[in-house]
Amino acid sequence: MRKMTILAAGAALAFATAASAQQNPTPPPAEPSTPAAPAAPSTAPAIKTISVVDIEQLPEATKAQVKAIVAKRSDADLQKLRGSIDATPEVKSALEAQGLTSAAVVAASMGNDGALTLITKKKNS
Repeated sequence: MRKMTILAAGAALAFATAASAQQNPTPPPAEPSTPAAPAAPSTAPAIKTISVVDIEQLPEATKAQVKAIVAKRSDADLQKLRGSIDATPEVKSALEAQGLTSAAVVAASMGNDGALTLITKKKNS
């Protein structure tokens, strides 16, 4: 009878060991993933169209808005805008096609659709 008890206990131990070995180990809890920060626009949208408009061609209300923006802008901001224009061949060419240079540009607007509008002013205006 003792042998039977020892044999039964040994078999139970063997089955318990085999059963635990067959179980898939529980993976360690996953570290909470850091939510990705929203992607900030790294650059402006690609330029698809370029319009060059003289400030005098604008409707009076729009002209007043442009003049108010220009009045608030510093000379450094204007120089930075003109430098960007000169550094972009397609924009510079669009101005040259109108017989103008970046020095005539007083404001620019870039739409999300890639439409760039350059507002120019003649020196005597």
